[in-house]
Amino acid sequence: MLKTGMTSQPISTMKNKNKKALNILNILANTERTTMLGEFRKRKLSAFQMLIATILSARAKDETTMPIADELFKKYPTPAKLSSANPHAVKKIIRKIGFYNVKTKNIIAASHMILSEFHGKVPDTLEDLLKLPGVGRKVAGCVLVYAFDKDAIPVDTHVHRISNRLGFCKTKNPDKTADCLEKLFPKKYWKIINDTLVHHGKTICKPITPSCSLCSVKNNCPKIGVQKQN
Repeated sequence: MLKTGMTSQPISTMKNKNKKALNILNILANTERTTMLGEFRKRKLSAFQMLIATILSARAKDETTMPIADELFKKYPTPAKLSSANPHAVKKIIRKIGFYNVKTKNIIAASHMILSEFHGKVPDTLEDLLKLPGVGRKVAGCVLVYAFDKDAIPVDTHVHRISNRLGFCKTKNPDKTADCLEKLFPKKYWKIINDTLVHHGKTICKPITPSCSLCSVKNNCPKIGVQKQN
């Protein structure tokens, strides 16, 4: 049995899995979709604003994050303005978002670092983005895709859950899921994965009771972990 250094699965099995996963992704990608970061990209937020909005969005609902980010950027649209902001004033604006104390500290510190280490510009590489306070792999991936149009796969709770439910991956955390998806899909598809799976996870493939009867890929889905469905 032939094996590669990356996996113990037979090469023929891997090719079949890749083809099935790509077919599912193509079907899902051909539906009209709306996500917070997709909307921010349409509105042509700066790379800095995209970064800050993504940091704010962690563990927060889109409908909460979007208007708060808009209010924040009216007063602090640049790294220079946010880096010199009074933390209490920032907290007052973002207090409806979860973990607002930590997020206030992180977005002000990230603004300082952008000015001091990156000449006032948001870095456009994964390595440099991960140096910024409040930035993990998911946030960095979002900035690369939505601000710089670079190939990356941001994995949040929706992408992690859907990837495992569809049988794309068998992983325990988002970082492992990102590794799995990068191996499974050709790079030219990476940029659409977050938008596609986030939208699917919010509208059809919900965590507790997914609407399987309405799903466009129901015949190809193994429904891993699904106990109740509509």
